[in-house]
Amino acid sequence: MNEMLMNSKNITPCGIQKQDVRVPSKEVLRSSGQVQSLSRALKLLNALSYHPQGLTLSELAREVGLPNSTAHRLLTTLQNERYVRFDNERSVWMIGVQAFQVGSAFIRSRDLVQIARPIMRRLMHAAGETSNLGMIDQCEVIYLAQVETRKMMRTITGPGGRAYVHASAIGKAVLAFAPEHVREKLFSCWDPRPLTMRTITSEPALRAELEKIRKQGYAIDDEETAVGLRCVASVIFDENAEAIAGVSISGPTARITDARLNQLAELVMEAAFDITQEIGGRWQIGIEPQKKELSQGEEA
Repeated sequence: MNEMLMNSKNITPCGIQKQDVRVPSKEVLRSSGQVQSLSRALKLLNALSYHPQGLTLSELAREVGLPNSTAHRLLTTLQNERYVRFDNERSVWMIGVQAFQVGSAFIRSRDLVQIARPIMRRLMHAAGETSNLGMIDQCEVIYLAQVETRKMMRTITGPGGRAYVHASAIGKAVLAFAPEHVREKLFSCWDPRPLTMRTITSEPALRAELEKIRKQGYAIDDEETAVGLRCVASVIFDENAEAIAGVSISGPTARITDARLNQLAELVMEAAFDITQEIGGRWQIGIEPQKKELSQGEEA
């Protein structure tokens, strides 16, 4: 996990994973059936979205790989539709109000469970264990969705089920990256009851565990909720860089062994990263997961 450092070239100052904004060649556009002018205009919008302070015409044209004259014609069209605006005082182009309205429509229609489920399914196949989606509700974790493994031994807490934050991997992962006032609110209301001999029941120990989670990017429930059960979880962030949910894999200790923990942590972080990207979120963990190819036969 320590080698999975973020590639600064692909991460903006806002923490957003930067996509390729270079204009494809005419041959690529023709072979893929794309409309050239539309593709170019969208690349200009994408480039501006990564520079909230704005870009001059020359800077923007250079970033997407267009002549200044072509970029200016496209920007003028986008300006007429209010997708971009020109700041006369600084002579820079910026994102316009219409782009915000379109983006807001996506946020309003976004369904976390629907977006997460295909990624959870891939996670289940890659890990060979049940994948779960949950969020913190006051002092508990509520499970929103689950994709079960086909193996005989598996966890049974389904959607609507609840768990204690301090004893669950999702709860600890989300809490670790939550704002300080959210953590302090939980410490004022949590019930540190021991569910097993491994449950963390002291505030200093839990605070130390959260600090460890922030450094490594994932949390482990090591038989803290139930004897014989292990979970590994990481965090999903929204467009405001807030930890809103967590995704995990869970299974018996006989299968989630010490030797597999690093591999499973990478898979879970990859799933959390992908869901964050799909909902337009801003990844706030200082480690970017490396993509791993699924073994033949794992994909359903």
